[in-house]
Amino acid sequence: MTDDVNRLVAAGRALRTAAPYRLAATVRDVLCGHYGAENAEFLMVDYGLKVLQPVSAPADPAQAVPVHGSAAGRAFGAQQPFVMRDDDGRSWLHLPVTARGDRLGVLRVTLPPGARPEDDLTELAELARMLGHEVPPAERDTDFYELARRTGRLTLAAEMQWQLLPARSSAGPEYALGAQLEPAYATFGDNFDWSVSADRLLLYVTDGMGEGIDASLLTSLGINALRNARRAGIPIADQAALADQAVYAQYRGRAHLSVLLLDLELSSGRLQVVDAGSPRMLRLRDGAVTTVRLEPQLPLGMFEETDYTAQEVRLRPGDRLLFVSDGVHAVTAPGGEQYGERALARALTATRLLPAADVPAAILRELGGHRGRPEPDDDALVVCLDWFGKQPMGR
Repeated sequence: MTDDVNRLVAAGRALRTAAPYRLAATVRDVLCGHYGAENAEFLMVDYGLKVLQPVSAPADPAQAVPVHGSAAGRAFGAQQPFVMRDDDGRSWLHLPVTARGDRLGVLRVTLPPGARPEDDLTELAELARMLGHEVPPAERDTDFYELARRTGRLTLAAEMQWQLLPARSSAGPEYALGAQLEPAYATFGDNFDWSVSADRLLLYVTDGMGEGIDASLLTSLGINALRNARRAGIPIADQAALADQAVYAQYRGRAHLSVLLLDLELSSGRLQVVDAGSPRMLRLRDGAVTTVRLEPQLPLGMFEETDYTAQEVRLRPGDRLLFVSDGVHAVTAPGGEQYGERALARALTATRLLPAADVPAAILRELGGHRGRPEPDDDALVVCLDWFGKQPMGR
């Protein structure tokens, strides 16, 4: 093997054998010992997607780097390495740390004057990718990375909700997916969940009822009932019926859950949808935005033994779907104007060039301007799904 391959193999071995809480320290030791770096820091993006925080100094505002307007944020947003140099010739490499489409943060590497970062850029980017793939299993054994994701304390309800969620982004050859919740540190009942297999993507968009712990408990019951039904291999209409029975058995109609259930056949774009509540669905196709009208059905748990029916929607390659909770489409401005479908259509058009992972946060920022204050009164959930179509073999 070449020296470069030997270095990368040794780096991978060091990361795999490191203690769960020592991944950042291990990658720094590797970079300083084998690549001549002066320093290396793993920055993780916070729950609100606003700052990148050093894992070594969680919740320290003085060391946090803004996602917008910084070199690290540029690498994070573009998902491409970004290099800066100062007048003395010192270089800073900013390398995205991502695991299967889930954007975790950025690896910032400082190289001494005279170093040629372009010589090792591809190899260092691969090292950052390897770090990203080691973080999720490490998180099962330590709170180290959870602490690095938060700029302050979460409410108990928010803690419960974030533990329910999958990653905030995912990508495959046929699709790209991104989602975001606000307020990130005090969420109530809104939720999203997805599962991908070789040929299908199943997605749930949940508009929770109530506030605080009660809302989180209701959503937790509904999501876990849907997962249980999904893992039994049954269609989404039956998933909705079984989750409906579980919620009704617990609350006897006193509380219910609005959910949009989707089952996308990745190769064909055939989309099965159960509309059990209030989340809205919009489609961007060839530059034009339309609201996808679905037959409304009862929210989960409203009545005993409700039957559900899946409707079919056909996607075309290049279609973008946007899903929002009522904390988005029902928000009113200080003057009383509702955000509504027109504003959503404008926002979806304005963000058409962004990758799916960046769209939810961009729309939530625009929503904050409409609302006239940064923090919402209710949960606001945005999910964006791009379908690219079946890809040629080997792509």
